Amino acid sequence: MRFVVSREALLKPLQLVSGVVERRQTLPILSNVLLDLQGDELSLTGTDLEVELIGRTRVESGSKPGSVTVPARKLVDICKSLPDQAQLECSVGEGRLTLKAGRSRFTLATLPADDFPRIEDEPGTFSVQVDQTKLKSLLDSTSFAMAQQDVRYYLNGMLFEVTDKYLRVVATDGHRLAMHTYRCENHVGGATQQLILPRKGIMELGRLLSEGSGELELVFGNSHIRARMAEFTFTSKLVDGKFPDYNRVLPKNGDKAVVGDRQLLRHAFSRTAILSNEKYRGVRIILSTDELKIMANNPEQEEAEETVAVDYQGEPLEIGFNVSYLIDVLGALTSEKVRIALSDSNSSALLDAADDSSDAVYVVMPMRL
Repeated sequence: MRFVVSREALLKPLQLVSGVVERRQTLPILSNVLLDLQGDELSLTGTDLEVELIGRTRVESGSKPGSVTVPARKLVDICKSLPDQAQLECSVGEGRLTLKAGRSRFTLATLPADDFPRIEDEPGTFSVQVDQTKLKSLLDSTSFAMAQQDVRYYLNGMLFEVTDKYLRVVATDGHRLAMHTYRCENHVGGATQQLILPRKGIMELGRLLSEGSGELELVFGNSHIRARMAEFTFTSKLVDGKFPDYNRVLPKNGDKAVVGDRQLLRHAFSRTAILSNEKYRGVRIILSTDELKIMANNPEQEEAEETVAVDYQGEPLEIGFNVSYLIDVLGALTSEKVRIALSDSNSSALLDAADDSSDAVYVVMPMRL
């Protein structure tokens, strides 16, 4: 195997693919990236057995095909350290990959390509066409609400719900919920399809979507999801579990509506959070006519108080929330005004865009303070 490629052509796909590779692996080959050269197309594959990412780039003509695996992190670091526009000459022999660039020469240990684990290519049961920038928006506006290392493993990921009329994503950690709906024509035979993508799959797909635009095909199988783009193929295992019925969580009887400037509220909550209890992050919200007061204190007897003008005509209300959850929601929304629907001090709040410009809704459970 032998090829010549520019530093820039190799570095971009290599960095994205190596992001999938875990630093600490029980199997040494999982720390490696698979290089496979066919004709003048070099494909690079990284996997952690849950997520697989294949990047493709062009090499100069006159190359010699073949495949091998090399340490991903070391190869990335070498490429990053070389000067811009450097030409890399790579050749494989006697269990080593030799990389030359100008007066620099590196020799890396290799492992056989045949030992590299690949995620099986299963037939898709249905597919969805979606704009890359729209899908990135869906993930960005909801992924913060996914659980981390929860024993309810199905919460450590995101629900994809597909019908003939929409693609909906839902994430929850049991204390808050984020839901975003994209209206589009799909062909799933009138059924409602629900699948759960793992947290790492969501994060890697989000990184990939930052790189491109245009239409993207998401192919859903029984145990995998696959996304094909011009320069990348992304595959992730699905979480085998049942997502909770999110419709039961959505508050239906919020008769008290607060409308306020999203950025003003976000900054006020951020300032108040500084003096909230570092462990519980609780703040007290006191609502009165056209006024929202935020109060926080901590075990050191320090206090913060902010007053924000809002549109509110209901009965006075006092309610506690985890301030971090509110800041996350106000950061995810993009509208100028935010609407908060409440019923009483023991019920969840429903937040969305006041001008209905977004199909994203958020639920935050109250805290006892």
